Amino acid sequence: MKTKLGLLYGGKSAEHQVSLQTALAVIRALDHEKFDIHPIYINTQGNWIKGPQLSEPVENVKALEFSEGNQLSPLSLAPTLFQAEKQETLDVIFPLLHGPNGEDGTVQGLLELLNLPYVGNGVLASAAGMDKVMMKNVFAQAGLAQVNYVAFIKSEWEKAKAEAYSKVETELGYPCFVKPANLGSSVGISKCTNRAELEAAFAEAFQFDRKVIIEEGVVAREIEVAVLGNDEPECSVAGEIVPKKDFYDYKAKYESGDTALIIPADITDEEYAQLKEMAIKAFKSLDCSGLVRADFFLTKDGKALINEVNTMPGFTPFSMFPLLWKHTGLEYPQLIERLVQLAKERHAEKQQIKFTF
Repeated sequence: MKTKLGLLYGGKSAEHQVSLQTALAVIRALDHEKFDIHPIYINTQGNWIKGPQLSEPVENVKALEFSEGNQLSPLSLAPTLFQAEKQETLDVIFPLLHGPNGEDGTVQGLLELLNLPYVGNGVLASAAGMDKVMMKNVFAQAGLAQVNYVAFIKSEWEKAKAEAYSKVETELGYPCFVKPANLGSSVGISKCTNRAELEAAFAEAFQFDRKVIIEEGVVAREIEVAVLGNDEPECSVAGEIVPKKDFYDYKAKYESGDTALIIPADITDEEYAQLKEMAIKAFKSLDCSGLVRADFFLTKDGKALINEVNTMPGFTPFSMFPLLWKHTGLEYPQLIERLVQLAKERHAEKQQIKFTF
């Protein structure tokens, strides 16, 4: 019996276009003999629009017949209270959403209220994983080694800009990286080597969030590990990112392909064991489920520093997560099927929780 799979993509986020690329890749990879695919597009205004059921792969998600007349209320996805009469119930929702209003726990909270199985991380892990400041605070509590960092909210920066810049220079120095706290895909990130660049970077990052994080620059290799599972997560082989520019920015990730992905990474068994242990520790410290990509810095002396985790890594042709699993022995279609199965297992476990006594 086919699984009725709802693909949720687009989103009211600066990463909207990234989500479209991810959705297209997933649709192309799904086995249409095993899944009935129901695309649900969220436009940049936040409206949910239902597309036609797909019976075969498509070449362009924008070509799907979405119309304003097909707008739906998210509540209509619920299998009980809010569902219109005779409406087909979806078995699993796959939120292919990146950034705020999708990857940050908001959609996950909605799906929890509707009691729908969904792929990926829950509310807590999604929210904490999206907010880089909260994530790093959790990692610090867990004893995970990481680079030094400071953070500011927009109002305190506006009241004391000079003091904010001085704190960065005193505690971190140059080079450093300024990032919006709640965004991914390298959107709004700047590398700074002097005060002028730092001032411009703050202004840039605050366009995308009310909170920014500034991280100390380190001389290190960028290594990533993919994690898959629920209570007993497994790790893929490690991969290395070698950007041809100063850092792995949005264009290198999604447009130009101007970067080298080395899989498996040329590291020692001891270094891999260290990365694997830290990746699983990070996964469990945030109470993750389904999938995570853990990003590390590996110094010349073999010390691993966790940079961040991504709770909804991309599935584009340039994306590391599916490539890591491919080199581990799990092909893309099977990877998606495994994620759907993990979603069903987690949902079934939650149904055993008592809500009365």
